[in-house]
Amino acid sequence: MRSTNTQDELTERRFELLVQSVTDYAIYMLDPTGRVVTWNAGAERFKGYSADEIVGQHFSRFFTPEDAAAGLPARALETAAREGRFEAEGWRLRKDGSRFWVHAILDPIRDDEGQLIGYAKITRDVTEKRRLEQARYESELQFRMLVQGVRDYAIYMLDPTGKITSWNSGAQAIKGYEEREIIGQHFSRFYTDADRKGGVPATALATALREGKFEAEAQRVRKDGSLFWAHVLIDPIYDETGKHVGFAKITRDISERKHAEEELRNTQEALLQSQKLQALGELAGGIAHDFNNLLTVIRGSADFLLRQPDLTLDKQKRYLHVMLETSERAASLTSQLLAFARRQPLEPEVLDLSVRLDAISEMLQRTLGSRYELALDFMPELWLVEIDPTGLEAALLNAILNARDAMADGGRIDIALRNSKRDGVEGVSLTVTDHGEGIPKDKLERVFEPFFTTKPTGKGTGLGLPQIHGFALQSGGTAEIRSEVGRGTTVEIWLPRTNKRLEARATDGSGPKVKPGLRVLLVEDSEHVRYFAHQLLTDLGCEVTETADADQALSKLAQQDFDVVFSDIVMPGKTGLELAELVRSIRPDLPVLLASGYSSKQFIPLDQRRFPILRKPYDYEALASAISQLTD
Repeated sequence: MRSTNTQDELTERRFELLVQSVTDYAIYMLDPTGRVVTWNAGAERFKGYSADEIVGQHFSRFFTPEDAAAGLPARALETAAREGRFEAEGWRLRKDGSRFWVHAILDPIRDDEGQLIGYAKITRDVTEKRRLEQARYESELQFRMLVQGVRDYAIYMLDPTGKITSWNSGAQAIKGYEEREIIGQHFSRFYTDADRKGGVPATALATALREGKFEAEAQRVRKDGSLFWAHVLIDPIYDETGKHVGFAKITRDISERKHAEEELRNTQEALLQSQKLQALGELAGGIAHDFNNLLTVIRGSADFLLRQPDLTLDKQKRYLHVMLETSERAASLTSQLLAFARRQPLEPEVLDLSVRLDAISEMLQRTLGSRYELALDFMPELWLVEIDPTGLEAALLNAILNARDAMADGGRIDIALRNSKRDGVEGVSLTVTDHGEGIPKDKLERVFEPFFTTKPTGKGTGLGLPQIHGFALQSGGTAEIRSEVGRGTTVEIWLPRTNKRLEARATDGSGPKVKPGLRVLLVEDSEHVRYFAHQLLTDLGCEVTETADADQALSKLAQQDFDVVFSDIVMPGKTGLELAELVRSIRPDLPVLLASGYSSKQFIPLDQRRFPILRKPYDYEALASAISQLTD
């Protein structure tokens, strides 16, 4: 029996030591009336009383006067005895009278027979926790007041599915909904019908989750159905554990800015229109002057041939060659105009620029004359490019003629080819450098403008450098010009590299062949062009049936068979494109060749063409090549 008592005493002693060692909690006992029976070190630290001072005192002295007057101590004892537990947080008093916030638990203690013999009291000082929670609450309150006070921005939250969970005054001012109307609604109601059908709201949330942010400018819908321009920002929100709990949504009404931009665009368009009118005046003085000179040569030569039928064959050929060369110059001038306007589609080929430029260098040297030296500097193993060779030659010729005109007394013109990179993209740089008078800075900024020229009146059309610029852009490259007064000018054309291979070309010297007896339906509304095309086709050995419009052509097709339809694009009534589509629908196997001068209405990018197009003006070889490719 003594052994059992000794064991019990040992257990009680260990328990007492355990309780006394706890300093973060006040752990003590009360008798059934609420008087302190035991007192641990934690209680002494929290409350300031030693065991000798507090044992036998009523625990109500730890309560504030307000709580004591309200009967909270007695109610705590009654609740614990009745319900088996009393738990609460509140202010308590230390010995020195200072207050601290506690979390308190009061449990009844009963003997084996169920009689109440006292209470176990555990109290923890949570003043710092309370302070932090209060600070957090006040911070959140201030933040809510801040958000609610913002009226220039709609700031609100969405749950993970896109439903609205908060709403500030700016959202109400911008979108028109009161908080009670919109909480719980899906944010997609602010989108247009087209955006909702296109899944834009879901895409916005998915993008925000994937990329950490979604930002856009678009039209949104107010409560009254009116549209406004909005700058929208959506950020995902995650809790402390990293779980996605929603989205932060910020919207700003930028309608005024958009309206200002629209007014600015209108002003710029008006300015551009006025500049176009000015350009037309310069065109009338420059291009018309050149065309009149060309027409004078052609008309004078033709008139002379008609008036002198007995001219020798050599003289006739001389005049005919003059007319041919002059018409080619006129076609080149038109080509420059169209290239600048980006209305003339390019016919790209894979080229080695060093081979191409070497082949035409002799012609360029003859064009320059004996006072000028053409110096070629080509990098070996040059990368290939895919460009329009005609456009390249026109651009190169324009650059060389400008270089020649900058050195009135003669000199050296350098042409260089180099492999180079632009923003990490591989390409080939073609530079033409003169050592002439140079261009002043105030004029250098305008040299790519149409009809602007640094040359004296009547000496230039202002289309050479714009053609170079237009050709480079159409080829996917860039054009730049560098100049210093008194030291010369460099024009640089950069063209992107292609991975395509050079096409093998026939080397036997034979030109394109057209199958003899080919039945061609010619459709051309211009009588003179129709006569010219008829003669070329006849010389090629074709059997030609001519018509003046698409309806006549369809009638002929219903009456007889043809091997090729050759039609102009722009005609009264149905266009050549419409005719080609009709031919394809009724005769899918019948080839159609179209001819075009490439006006703005006829422009069709190369990769969008359904039918081959022959560029006007065309000659015998060009027509033969187009027909042979179409029929082989």
